[in-house]
Amino acid sequence: MVLLVGTGIFLSLRLGFLQIRTLPYALKLAFSPHQDQKSKGDISHFQSLMTALAATIGTGNIAGVATAVATGGPGAVFWMWITALFGMATKYAEAILAVKYRITNEKGQISGGPMYYIERGLGWKWLAVLFALFGSIAAFGIGNMTQSHSVAGSISQLSGDAIPTWVTGLVLTVFTGLVLLGGIKSIGRVTSYLVPFMAVFYILGGLVIIFLNLDKIPGTLTLILSDAFTGEAVAGGLLGQVIKMGVARGLFSNEAGLGSAPIAAAAAKTDHPGRQALVSMTGTFLDTIVVCSITGLTIVMSGTYADPNLEGAQITMAAFDNVLPVIGNWTVSIGLILFAYSTILGWSYYGEKCFTYLFGDKSSLYYRIFFVLVVFVGAMQEIKLVWDLSDTMNALMALPNLVGLLLLSGVVVSETKDFRKIMLKEQSQKAKQTG
Repeated sequence: MVLLVGTGIFLSLRLGFLQIRTLPYALKLAFSPHQDQKSKGDISHFQSLMTALAATIGTGNIAGVATAVATGGPGAVFWMWITALFGMATKYAEAILAVKYRITNEKGQISGGPMYYIERGLGWKWLAVLFALFGSIAAFGIGNMTQSHSVAGSISQLSGDAIPTWVTGLVLTVFTGLVLLGGIKSIGRVTSYLVPFMAVFYILGGLVIIFLNLDKIPGTLTLILSDAFTGEAVAGGLLGQVIKMGVARGLFSNEAGLGSAPIAAAAAKTDHPGRQALVSMTGTFLDTIVVCSITGLTIVMSGTYADPNLEGAQITMAAFDNVLPVIGNWTVSIGLILFAYSTILGWSYYGEKCFTYLFGDKSSLYYRIFFVLVVFVGAMQEIKLVWDLSDTMNALMALPNLVGLLLLSGVVVSETKDFRKIMLKEQSQKAKQTG
């Protein structure tokens, strides 16, 4: 956590808090109806962002936030916001390096990510191999089995155990296979529709609850801010616990520094690394500042985090259900299912790119087939061991990536300055046309 947040702070300072200054422009780039279709790449800016968000917006946005607030108190939400602020700089740096050092493989497809900028930027092949090894293994844990298990469990609970986990696993396997066998272009098309729908669906449900309780907003925000610096809501007033849980869940949710998202960023059609880097940066903003905030505010407002009989996603379900009986429970449950499924799609691409880096592009089909089969296995497993393994693999992924980010920070600054000149030129031309 110290390395991840510390890297974000270091990059924020070197880039002059670019994530704050350029956020409006970055969001405009990401959601512009006029996407770059001419530049080198496999998918558009928007599809790249949606693929990354598909993997990023997951169970952590529902169950992870609930756990943070229940364990660390309301103040944990504030520290999630702080983590996201610095994480945006990290995500920007990851993407700018991913695009700069990407390659075109023998199939004519784009490949990029930490393994390529570590190898080509630093010349440390051994460290790049370690990242790819950890990444290809981690994808089966946090990006596959834990997600299919969550979906199967949610559907079983919603149906009153009428739908066995193996049935859900089989259906999920088929739907996953149909998408994955088409590669990144297929994943990009599906996530470009699925991610906006699932995010809007969940956010609207949360906003309805917040608007129905507008009178509680001032008190909720006051509680979050006061608890962030006192820790009074935690037994014994442990301020360190508040910060720890907020930072840990924030990092888990937005994945800034993990090295996963730049793999999707590298596939984007873009004329300059800086342009795609700004788009990628918005992923952390949307994931944590928007989606996680909806969950956090709802939970703190309802007070369900203080119920010792509830844990994880149950806390969020109870918070939504308190204001919107039945509908609230279904909103969270459906959101959890869609979030988990999209995470499987996004992480399959991450794992595949790490695997093909190690064993060549011809191995991609074998990885996809095995990945799809593991989805079925995960739906029927009690997988605490898989969670522990994937957490370890994620940490091991982050270490080589952070080394690359820190040592190549000069390249990030140089590319940023170069793109700033392009931005100023574009703005000048636009001013002449409108004037």
